[in-house]
Amino acid sequence: MNNSIIYALDFDGVICDSAVETAITGWKAAGSIWGDMPEAVPQTKIDRFRLIRPNIETGYEAILAMRLLYLGETIESLESGYSDKIQALLKEAQATVDDLKKLFGETRDIWIANDLTDWIMMNPLFPGVAEKLRMLGQQYPWYIVTTKQERFVKQILKANAIELVDEHIFGLDRNMSKVEVLKGLLKTHPNQTIYFVEDRLPTLLNVSKTGELASVKLIFALWGYNTAEDKVLAAEQPYTLQRLEDFLAL
Repeated sequence: MNNSIIYALDFDGVICDSAVETAITGWKAAGSIWGDMPEAVPQTKIDRFRLIRPNIETGYEAILAMRLLYLGETIESLESGYSDKIQALLKEAQATVDDLKKLFGETRDIWIANDLTDWIMMNPLFPGVAEKLRMLGQQYPWYIVTTKQERFVKQILKANAIELVDEHIFGLDRNMSKVEVLKGLLKTHPNQTIYFVEDRLPTLLNVSKTGELASVKLIFALWGYNTAEDKVLAAEQPYTLQRLEDFLAL
């Protein structure tokens, strides 16, 4: 194994195409707050959620996003005023962020308990990624750095026969930002080069602004949840813009 290089990979949008599952879980959870929402999520709402998925940093926001889509918000209005609309709805729901994180996780837990196979089907890995990660584990040390709760990451890895020790999964449970996780990895791997693969431009920009992380090589995953505008802006940064086929060829 080559220990001179470490890979730190985001999960949703880099490894797993979880947009459909996130939309459905968000809809189910929203229905437990607002009783007027139908039990079944219309396909049109799932399709629209995929378009606004690049705005979402942490899964619980899907609860609010699906509620806004149910109320008839357009993609354009959500993209232009996403943060304000999310905050206003959070206030209306009289719920805290921690309340929604808990509800989102519990909603997933119920789905998994009732039909694990269905839940896994709604969380497909991007084509070729499972094979890539199995090979990667034989070549380089690698970590997952995500805002997803760790138990869900583990379920999906297990279903795809991907082995990764718990200590290499940094998820929502740790209450650490991705910047903090990367700082920690630099301390534990001081003489190694860290490659961070992430699909959210705001996350990469945050890392770029952190002087202590100047040595981390930043890779922008073009196949993930980002917009055409994100891609243009990312090209102006000192990032490696990577297509899925290039990632698989590493």
